[in-house]
Amino acid sequence: MRKWVISASALALSVALSQTSMAAGVSVDDIVNDAKTTEDVVSNGLGPQGQRYSPLDKVNTGNVDKIVPIWAMSLGGEKMRGQETQPLVKDGVMYITGSYSRAYAIDTKTGQEIWQYDARLPEGILPCCDVINRGAALIGDKVIFGTLDAKLVALDAKTGKVVWKKKIDDYKKGYSYTAAPLIVPSKAHGPLLVTGVSGGEFGIIGRVEARKADDGELVWSRPTIEGHMGMLNGKESTMTGEKNATWPGDLWKTGGAATWLGGTYDPDTKLIFMGTGNPAPWNSHMRPGDNKWSCSRLAIDPETGDIKWGFQTTPNDGWDYDGVNEVVSFDLGGTKAVATADRNGFFYVLNRENGKFIRGFPFVENITWAKGLDKNGRPIYDPANRPGNPADAKDGKKGSSVFAIPSFLGGKNWMPMAYSPQTKLFYVPANEWGMDLWNEPVTYKAGAAYLGAGFTIKPIFDDHIGVLKAVDPATGKIVWTMKNNAPLWGGVLTTAGGLVFTGTPEGFLKALDAKTGKVLWQFNTGSGIVGSPITWEEDGEQLITVVSGWGGAVPLWGGEVAKTVANLNQGGMVWTFKLPKSLASK
Repeated sequence: MRKWVISASALALSVALSQTSMAAGVSVDDIVNDAKTTEDVVSNGLGPQGQRYSPLDKVNTGNVDKIVPIWAMSLGGEKMRGQETQPLVKDGVMYITGSYSRAYAIDTKTGQEIWQYDARLPEGILPCCDVINRGAALIGDKVIFGTLDAKLVALDAKTGKVVWKKKIDDYKKGYSYTAAPLIVPSKAHGPLLVTGVSGGEFGIIGRVEARKADDGELVWSRPTIEGHMGMLNGKESTMTGEKNATWPGDLWKTGGAATWLGGTYDPDTKLIFMGTGNPAPWNSHMRPGDNKWSCSRLAIDPETGDIKWGFQTTPNDGWDYDGVNEVVSFDLGGTKAVATADRNGFFYVLNRENGKFIRGFPFVENITWAKGLDKNGRPIYDPANRPGNPADAKDGKKGSSVFAIPSFLGGKNWMPMAYSPQTKLFYVPANEWGMDLWNEPVTYKAGAAYLGAGFTIKPIFDDHIGVLKAVDPATGKIVWTMKNNAPLWGGVLTTAGGLVFTGTPEGFLKALDAKTGKVLWQFNTGSGIVGSPITWEEDGEQLITVVSGWGGAVPLWGGEVAKTVANLNQGGMVWTFKLPKSLASK
């Protein structure tokens, strides 16, 4: 069952589009080359490598203060919450997703809605961290996105009608899906739709899956916890790791390591990069060992689903330092590298061909849980900052508490960073906060939270929590910072015009000088921005779009920090900006 809405006028427009601009569809080559083309945005990350860099420079440091909104569209309805989507654009149509598993097609010239699809969600869905959706994938004539009840839906790009629908897993067990799917090429199977799973707080098993984009048929599945068998073409393939090598007893059966943020793809090495989440339960004393492959970055062969290499950022995680953050490919002085900014507060640079550690360094201040990283990138733990074992308490109910920095919401959470080949800097939306954390006894029950911990998140500075940082991956130097009172929870875009765009919970879309961090322009959208901005070219003009609408994990999990943002307005609006024609022509 589904609900789809099309107005009469929009229907006429969609028919016209079907005969003209949308006839070509989106190819795998379009997606692979997305970072080089300026007339569209057909992948999450402005290219499968996830750099979020645009070669456009018509809007630049010299004129960005002149850009103005040209249209805005309300997402409508009473159910809003957080809007974490990144828009896609193809042939004059913008595609976005919204809270509560909705999808929209919008005319880029007018902001008029062409169609809207509303997933019919059952009672009892179990999303951990708000009812958000982070975006869709385009391939051929289809728009594909995931729903909170752990389904994938392929829609006809012209009409919004359902083409196919597939179940990922049982939402009653805690599975859900919120990421933007990834399209990658394969020799054996054609275009593949690569997805993960959400639900790490419910003792599910994380996995990466690839389906044929045409019909959603499963090609392979790769679990992220050792001891579990992968699948290829309907048969068992290879085991992930070795059973009980780093997991004690039967805990590998409910080990977590959700792949909830989605992945990136490097056409050069032909590898999928996927981050994995926290182990379950949070109480690390129940699962001595490294607990592979939780809190890791994995390189996966798109042809078979086999893991080519893995790098674990927080072995035996005891702080919910979920390692799911995006893996961004870039070139480092002739080395094929990737970078990732981890929840644990460290920034890692790895060789993307083999996963070897190149360097790592803190990108947030006052880290307490570890004293640093060793020569292989393994954390040097501070035993005094691991929450205590409840079994050692007199009543056996609560272990000793620690104050750990960063908090479990991370030095960086889901919000994607950007990389500029022009400045050779990463622009990282970070947060400075800590947490009181303690462990508690817990027993697994399907569909129930499987934590074994309690917490309270607190700010560590009086003047800011959020901070956008320009990070040099070659040296570990923080080149500049932009402080923000509220936590930063939205993505970043950078351009050849020397600009960095990002939004704030206070509602401002900001443009900064990529070299200095100076704020050159800002516009208040009326609601907090937790989405990711894009830019593209249409009719010779450069446009910038962002979706605003406050929500996400901070108001739900933020403890004392949540009080600082309690009065921020929710909403749901798509905003598009450009230079006035008189200036754009110069």
